Amino acid sequence: MRKWIKYSILACLSFLLLFTAVGHFAKAESSNQKQFIYDEAQLLTEEERSDLEREASELGEETETAYLVLTLTDTDGKDIIQYVEDFYDENAPGYDQPFGNTAILAIDMEEREIYLAGFKKAEEYLDDSILDYIREDITPDLSDGNYYQAFSTFMQESHDYLLDEPMNDGNSGGGYTGHSDYYVDQSDNSNPQNIFFNWIFQLIVAVVLAGIIVSIMVFQSGGRVTVNGNTYMDNNKSKILNRYDRFTHRTVTKQRKPQNNNSGGGGVSGGGHSHSGSRGSF
Repeated sequence: MRKWIKYSILACLSFLLLFTAVGHFAKAESSNQKQFIYDEAQLLTEEERSDLEREASELGEETETAYLVLTLTDTDGKDIIQYVEDFYDENAPGYDQPFGNTAILAIDMEEREIYLAGFKKAEEYLDDSILDYIREDITPDLSDGNYYQAFSTFMQESHDYLLDEPMNDGNSGGGYTGHSDYYVDQSDNSNPQNIFFNWIFQLIVAVVLAGIIVSIMVFQSGGRVTVNGNTYMDNNKSKILNRYDRFTHRTVTKQRKPQNNNSGGGGVSGGGHSHSGSRGSF
């Protein structure tokens, strides 16, 4: 009877572990921003828009930043920079609070202009030179009409830079303390794209751990096994002299480091919110 009580308590603890994991997964949705893609120019299919909404939500959780895409048929007579500033002032976007961390990509199809902006944390991590680099990288796709790919690249690259540490040297040009020439060492397990950050993988691990715990308790209830591999081994006659692990391979990928050219583009909105920025044509 006492054995069944023990197993019941263990089962409850296992379910508690699973519910705790599920509660963690539920945090994926932003507590403030509910829409990320504003496709006024109708450049995306419904499926593409849904995929980008999901991607923005998932990436935003990892950096606590809202990634917004605005496609415009025109800017209501405003300069595109003013339009983005007014959008931020009037809509108060942000991941977990109004006027929070936000990265915006806006394109004006009438003038064929693009503007990238970073507010709050994104202003610091995505300074003007970083946004210049991202804008230049996605411009060919925009020119070719590959809008879905361009928007996805904007979010992915912004997300990657927001995970890096900006160089806090007091210079407005910014810069990063990351790897020399922006080397990305794939052996670093802190990469958020690692499978260990995948919620499905985490759920499987939680189930497996619960099963292992139950199995251990059942095994121990039947008595301990005192015989092991060393019981019948004569260390004086063993031919195993030594063993060791040898590190043989390391994978490193290389990515171009953006140039700190201070091309400008940032400013302050009418509501007093400062931001970084990069402007161009496509």
